[in-house]
Amino acid sequence: MNRNLLASTVSQPPAVREGSRGSIVLGVAASDAHVVANHLIAMLLRKQGFRVVNLGACTPTEDFMKAAADNADDLVAVVIGSLNGHALEDLADLPAQRQRHRVTAPIVLGGNLSVGAVKDSRIEERLTALGVDCVLRHPGQLVDALRSLGWHDPVLLPFERPAVPALALQALHAQELAHA
Repeated sequence: MNRNLLASTVSQPPAVREGSRGSIVLGVAASDAHVVANHLIAMLLRKQGFRVVNLGACTPTEDFMKAAADNADDLVAVVIGSLNGHALEDLADLPAQRQRHRVTAPIVLGGNLSVGAVKDSRIEERLTALGVDCVLRHPGQLVDALRSLGWHDPVLLPFERPAVPALALQALHAQELAHA
C-alpha cells in the first residue's frame, strides 16, 4: 500500500478533516514566549475540524496580519494569546497593520491581559479601541465567541459539547483564579 495514502487516511478521520470549518490564524503576542496554552488551543481547534495556522510565540502583529491576508479565503478569525500581561503594548500597531493588510476577520485575544495582581479594569475597553473584536478570559469560550462574531459553522461534529452559558464560564474562571 502507498505510504502517503496510508498516512493521510490514518491521520485525518473523514468526520474531522482539517479545514472543514475554516482557518484560524493562531499565535502568541510579540513579547510573550508562553507556548503551552498555544499548543493546547491549536490541538483543540484541530480536533474540532479547523485548519490552524500556528505562528507560535513572540509573533509581531504584522506577522499575524500577513498570515490572515494569506488565508483570507476561509479565515474564521485571528486568535492571539498573551500571558505575560503586555497585550496592550504588543498590539499597539494593530490598527495600522490590520488596515495595511486589509484584514476584516475578527481579532480574538485571550489570556492574562495586564500585569500584576490588581487588573486594569479598562483593559478590555482599551483593547477594543485598538481593534480587538473579542476578549476572552478562558479558552473554553473560543468556539462560542466565534459564533457570536458571526461565524456560521458549516459542519456539526458529533463530539462537540453544548454551549456553556456565560455565567458558568465566569464561575469556572473565578474558581481557577482562586486556585492559582
